[in-house]
Amino acid sequence: MSALSPTSNSESQNLDPLPTFDVNHPPDPKLIDSCVHCGFCLSTCPSYRVLGKETDSPRGRIYLMDAVNEGTIPLSPTTVQHFDTCLGCLACVTTCPSGVQYDKLISATRPQIERNHTRTPIERLYRQVIFSLFPYPERLRILLAPLFLYQKSGLQKLVRNTGLLKRVSTHLAAMESNLPELSLDAFHEPLPEIIPAQGEKRDRVGVILGCVQRLFFPTVNEATVRVLTANGFEVVIPKTQGCCAALPHHQGQEEQAKELARKMIDSFEGTGVNAIIINAAGCGHTLKEYGHLLADDPDYAEKAAKFASKVKDAQEFLSEVRLTTNLSPLTDDKLTIVYQDACHLLHGQKISVQPRQLLRQIPGVQLSEPIDAALCCGSAGVYNMLQPEISDELGQQKVTNLLNTGADLIASANPGCTLQINKHLEEQGKEMAVIHPMVLLDYSIRGVKLDM
Repeated sequence: MSALSPTSNSESQNLDPLPTFDVNHPPDPKLIDSCVHCGFCLSTCPSYRVLGKETDSPRGRIYLMDAVNEGTIPLSPTTVQHFDTCLGCLACVTTCPSGVQYDKLISATRPQIERNHTRTPIERLYRQVIFSLFPYPERLRILLAPLFLYQKSGLQKLVRNTGLLKRVSTHLAAMESNLPELSLDAFHEPLPEIIPAQGEKRDRVGVILGCVQRLFFPTVNEATVRVLTANGFEVVIPKTQGCCAALPHHQGQEEQAKELARKMIDSFEGTGVNAIIINAAGCGHTLKEYGHLLADDPDYAEKAAKFASKVKDAQEFLSEVRLTTNLSPLTDDKLTIVYQDACHLLHGQKISVQPRQLLRQIPGVQLSEPIDAALCCGSAGVYNMLQPEISDELGQQKVTNLLNTGADLIASANPGCTLQINKHLEEQGKEMAVIHPMVLLDYSIRGVKLDM
């Protein structure tokens, strides 16, 4: 034994240390210890409901965080996969009777993974494409014309019918399958930087255009501006604004998220706005987190907290200030709408009553509630591109539940949810309009009737 010992020691010294969390804001042990492992989170966790594994539940992931913190397990590919299956929907935060701040725990874990875990070359390349493209609207804009041609030429139909992309890469196929149908609206001229209030001016507000929203759903931003100005608000849209940082932030791309957040704050500097309005749920949640995201930045910590305090979801804002315009019916008969709760509105921002209150103000509108309304649709930012199989199962469930309400249309306040729902409506061979609540309000204000 003694003769072998020196060799064993020498070999152990040449082994690379097992990957683990570093000292830069690992998951807080105090927050981990607040979990009493009661299991209330299991039924509301979408990944657990699909996969049925304890390690793919909030409780299980907290066990894993604790074990990595304590050094009893490494940050191995298997461990990372269980963190990657988390949609970040935050339903567990809403459900937890002990008030466990799982949102802070998973937000601390994801940057640790990106810094300390080496993904496969294919994974790295795919993620690089996503995070080099989607958070940059000007880069996305270059693709609009080719994508429009791809759809209108019939090439998209051919690619989908042959299943060619799935043979090459399930991830690329997932990315393509979520592509919205482009119209000429995507090529609209940008909104002006300042749009005056109609009638007596009540206040001056800023509007954030988003990345996917401004390019693939430009009519939503136009409708939002019209609703705000019709209700007496002067609107400011800084031309220098970019991505809000939601996509990289939710996936642990910490430095990229911080840089995008700084640029967003700078773009609104000196605009004199008293509220900053966003009409996309995922973006709104991240914008309200700027104070936390930049807490360690001596130059931006205070500015970030001040900026975040002004951020309001469009529906949240209008519910607070109250509509001053007259609303007209959207159809000649009663209209039944099912409102789709976006996770980062419902669980992240605790906004659920306000959108329903606004929709009920439209004459002739009745609301219908689906079962499992609080369950994620599976979009979750770029989750549907990173974990397509789980995402698809959740999307199918969500669309089935929405259809079973018998509603005439679906109201969705998040572009990711809208893309996911439209995809699975098409896959189930169903036709049903999915419309942003701000567009419905805009139609009602202008007296536009829906073609039902």
